[in-house]
Amino acid sequence: IVMDLTLRQELAGRSCAGIPKGSPALTQDQAARLALAVPEWLSSGDKLEREYILKSYLSGVRWFAVLADIAEQEDHHPDAFITWRRVKLTLSTHTVAGLSENDFILAAKLECAFEEFNSKES
Repeated sequence: IVMDLTLRQELAGRSCAGIPKGSPALTQDQAARLALAVPEWLSSGDKLEREYILKSYLSGVRWFAVLADIAEQEDHHPDAFITWRRVKLTLSTHTVAGLSENDFILAAKLECAFEEFNSKES
């Protein structure tokens, strides 16, 4: 899969918007197009998933603190599971019972932040 860097940058530059309950989820075609911005994330129907592998447990905890701040700023919070050297995230938009543009915006922001985080952890 080829990453669309321009689309990633565009999504990362946007902010998550409030989505009223009952709004439609993205269509499969819409989700597939946005997924090109974040090929590290596995799209499985109504959710996006990504597992980050880090150098140590504490590195994973530090990464989680960074991503939690971003999620809080965007008011869009992933489900998270932290284990030794791994942080697994699941994104979906509960108000649409599936994927929304917000999921891809947050995923793009997290990918950009992870690149920076990884360069500092090295």
